[in-house]
Order: sequence, then C-alpha cells, then structure tokens
Amino acid sequence: MISFRHFALRRGTRLLLSDIDLVIQGGWRLGVIGRNGCGKSSLFAALQGKLESDAGELDLPAKLRLASVDQETPALPDAAIDYVLGGDVELAEALRAEAEAGERGDMEAMAEAHQRIEELHGYDGRARAGRLMHGLGFAPETHERAVQEFSGGWRGRLNLARALMCPSDLLLLDEPTNHLDLDAVLWLEEWLRRYQGTLLIISHDREFLDGVITHTLHLNDGKARLYTGNYSAFERLRAEQLRQQQISHEREQAERAHLQSFIDRFKAKATKAKQAQSRMKRLEKLAGTEAVRVERGFSFEFAKPARVPDSMLQLEDIAAGYLHDPAGQGQHGEVANIVLSDVRFSLEAGQRIGLLGPNGAGKSTLVKTLVGELAPFTGERKSHKDLRIGYFAQHTVESLREGASPLDHLQDKAPGVATQVMRDFLGTWNFAGDRAFESVDGFSGGERARLALALIAWDKPNLLLLDEPTNHLDLDMREALADALAGFEGALVLVSHDRHLLGMVCDSFWRVADGVVESFDGDLDDYARWLKTRGSASKKAAKAEVAAGKPVVPAASPEERRRQSNAQREQEKTARQRVKRIETRTATIDGELAALEARLTDPATYNGPTRDMMQLGQRQTELRQEKEALETEWLQLVEQLEA
Repeated sequence: MISFRHFALRRGTRLLLSDIDLVIQGGWRLGVIGRNGCGKSSLFAALQGKLESDAGELDLPAKLRLASVDQETPALPDAAIDYVLGGDVELAEALRAEAEAGERGDMEAMAEAHQRIEELHGYDGRARAGRLMHGLGFAPETHERAVQEFSGGWRGRLNLARALMCPSDLLLLDEPTNHLDLDAVLWLEEWLRRYQGTLLIISHDREFLDGVITHTLHLNDGKARLYTGNYSAFERLRAEQLRQQQISHEREQAERAHLQSFIDRFKAKATKAKQAQSRMKRLEKLAGTEAVRVERGFSFEFAKPARVPDSMLQLEDIAAGYLHDPAGQGQHGEVANIVLSDVRFSLEAGQRIGLLGPNGAGKSTLVKTLVGELAPFTGERKSHKDLRIGYFAQHTVESLREGASPLDHLQDKAPGVATQVMRDFLGTWNFAGDRAFESVDGFSGGERARLALALIAWDKPNLLLLDEPTNHLDLDMREALADALAGFEGALVLVSHDRHLLGMVCDSFWRVADGVVESFDGDLDDYARWLKTRGSASKKAAKAEVAAGKPVVPAASPEERRRQSNAQREQEKTARQRVKRIETRTATIDGELAALEARLTDPATYNGPTRDMMQLGQRQTELRQEKEALETEWLQLVEQLEA
C-alpha cells in the first residue's frame, strides 16, 4: 500500500500538486493521466526518491522493490541479452560470482553461488530474458549483438525489457508504448495484465490503458482524483461528475440570486429584519460550488484538396529496400538489401489503409517507396500527375530547423505569401500571437509534431502517408488528429501503434511481414487474435522440432494403445464440457456487464453514495478480468481439440 497525506510537489516556482490525500492498494494497475505539464512524471520522480515533497508525506512499504525504465542506455559492448538479464541485479551478481569462482577454481564459492542461483530460480533467467526480448520484437539473431550497435529506439526497448526483468513490487512505466510497433504493444499489454505487483503507467494510448489498468488517477489543476475502472470508465464518470457539478452550480446561483433579492428588498424593514438576517446566514453557508471550466479541446483540419484523382499511385512487381556498403568501398561497393519482394500495391481515391506488422519488417520501407524517397530495385512506381503527397516520417519532428520559428518554417515553404496569411493559418494550429515567432528549440515534442503536421496541411495534399505520427502527441492531440483524418477527403496510408487512431480512421488493413505485403482480412481485434494463434502455432512447431531430434521410442503394445486412446477420449470429453461451461459463464458475464453499463450511464447512480458507485466500477473490472481469462482458456481448449 502506498499513501500520500497532504502531499504537495513543486517544480521551481510552479506548484504542480497540492494537498493530495490518496491510497494506492497493492496489486492495482493504475493509469496516471492528465495534460502535459500537470505533474505525472514528477509524481513518478517522487516515488523513485528523486524529488522531495514540498509538504505532506509519502509513505512507501519497507523493502519495496521498485522497477522503472531508464531514460538513457549506455553504449555498452555487452550482449543485449546480458544487458536485459542485468535487470535482475541479484541474479546477475550470483551468475557473475559463479563464473568468477569457476575461473579461480574455488569450489566452495561456486557451491555458494550455485545455491543462491537456485534460490532465485535463476538457471532459467537467460531464457526469461530471451522471451522478454522476443515479445518486444527482437529477432533471435540479435540477442547476442552488442548494445552499442542498436539504434535509439531499439535501445529504449532494451531498457523496457530490463525493467520487466527486474523482480519488483512496484513497476513505474512512463509512455512504454512509444517507439513500439502494434505487435509489441499487444504483447506488452498481455504481459502487464499478468504482472503480480502494483503497476503505475503514464500513457497517451487509450486502447492500451483500457486493456491494462484497473484504476485511473486524474491529475488536474494541482489535484488528484482516483477513479475505479479503465480509461473509458473514467471518461464516462468524469463527464457525469462535471454535468452534476454544473447543475449544482446553476441551482446554487439561482438560490443566491433569490436570497440576495429578498435581503436587498427587506433588510431595512423592521418587520422583515429577522427574516432578512436568516437569509443572510443561509447565503453565507452556501457551499460555493464552482462552475465547470470547460477545457477547450484543440481541433484542426486538413483542407479539401484541389483535386483527388481516381487512381493515385501504384506499385507493380516492386522489389524494395536499401543500398548498403558492407566493405566501405563507396558507391562501387554498394549492394542491394531487399526488404520487400513482389509488391503489388495500389491507392485509389478515398482509400484509408492501415499498415500492420512488426518493426523492421518493412512498413517504413513501403511508405518511403510510395513517397518516392526509395527507388525500387525492380518493378515500377506509377503516380498520377495531380498527386500531392503529405508525408510524416518518424524523423520529421527531429528534422525541424533548430533556432527557427513556426513562421520561419512556413516562409521556407511559401516565400511569396503574405505574412498575415501565414499567421492566420498558424493560429488555427494553436501557434497564435507571439507563439508564431518563438524558436522551436523551446517547444515540447507534442508542439513540434503539431507544427510538422501544420506544414504538411499547408500544401493541401490529396494523399497522406503518415509513419507513426502520434509518438509525441498527448490524448487531446491524438483525438484531434483522429477527427481531422476522419474528415480528410483524400486517401490515407497510416503506420501507427495507436489502435484507437487506426480503428477510427482506417477502413482496411495490410500486413507487412516476412518480406511480403498482403491484405489482412479483418479488423484490429481479429489481428490481435491472429497474433495469439500464430504464437501458439509457433510454440507447437518448436515442440515438434525438439521432438524430431529425440531417439525413436519403441512402438506401444495394443493394450497400451487402447489405454492411450481411452485417455485421449476422456481428455477430449472433459475439454468439450469445459468449453460449454466457459461459453455459458461468458454469456452470463455479458449479461451482467450490460446491466452494469446501464447503471453506470444512468445519472441517478451518481446521486447515491460514492461507495456504491465505486463498488459498481470494481465489479465491472472484476467481470472483465474474469471474461478475459475465460476467453484465453477457451481459445487454448479449442486449439487443443482441433489439434
């Protein structure tokens, strides 16, 4: 249990959090949400002991094991899997002690280290580290590569794997899905649902939060409010609370006006003086309910293209990839690294395509080939003469010119346009007034991403190619982007790990993996299920390969075969009975969840005791978790019966 009592936190002269009274129970999976700058990361720093409170107390359990993701990764020569294994500090020390004792020939020290490794269940530690790396998208051949050979994004994944490797009672994750592909996000979601400790997550990915958290902590105006349930439940509860607050404020204001009117009319009359005094006391005792201050949501749009040709862009029999120079001999030593082969991909007016697949499989390669940034090795790229592409790449935000303002960037694109026209345009993207003249050096990642999107929108493209546009965006900006893309009248190709955005704006999906590009028949839920079944099939194949290397076992006798057949039939019967029970229980849960949803959307629910409302939310979470576990078991049983 973690408790905050009258807790306050300040950064410089700015008060971030004040008078926070909060208890976080062990085993909760808590999503910490709020606008950028509200104090989320500072709260994590306080839990880590990096920031002292300005007032109040923060109580943590004694001997609490805390794990978090390092922001920096040293350029180490160590193998990646050893770096991940080092997240379990005790185990890494014990393994090192065993190796050093072996080198010295110190048998007593080796025995002590061996016993310690056994106590830590450490001899499968390397396998556990390998599974974490595999889940986060590292191919088996990369596990032994030096840490220093990985790019920044992949080093971030190593830090995440290292944090998950660390035995912990409290796990702090700040934007863990940034720079992950959708496959890795789905795997991480499953892993965190099985985590046994207390989990605190900062994330701007609403689908990820919905899939993981059991409670939500909302930071706003220096205050913290706890809600039971996932992010969607929080949105419903908060909307209803704000509605009730506004109703109470309006009623109170009407009563204030009525009381003041009576006092003004009769306070000078002796016969009414006592009544006027009574009303003055009543007026003083009114609670002073604050009016709801509506947070102005940011919105923008992509202008209607001048023309949207029917057939916009085609790739015919394309082999796509990169040139690289393994021997360092310059242009003459370059060889083709083919990532995708035999690509047939066309874009028609109005198409809205989401690209799925793991990082490194070729999604960005396909997008760059569509843009024309990469020339195909074979095949042909055909585009309409009126095609106007708006391209957001993963490096777009970093490529903004340092020291330049939003107006400077726009003048680079359109040197002959009047300054006032540009300022008016930038104002629609929240770069109004002096903000248009400020250097991007002081902008946050979200502000830089917003400027990059504004520069794309200025050109009025009829085809948008967006490669991970949400990495720097908060929830409000992601919602604004989803709305803008939903209203965009051109064609769209989107690469994103944000399922909410993909689901809102894409009509069809293509999978890029294993060197090919192919249409995926289904939605994102189907894709998540497909990944699970594919993982199960891989495990079965691996087991078959292991079995293939074992010595041949003598054939069983007829009696033994009968016993095995009877046992198998009995197992199948038990499995089918269990499947039916799961289906019956799932139907019951669906009915109860529907009833709970109805009660949670009924305004009358919020007029009752808060405890009753919290219990409804808790029951909803319990039922969802039970349903999820049952669905996983059902899938395993059905696969077993089909096999």
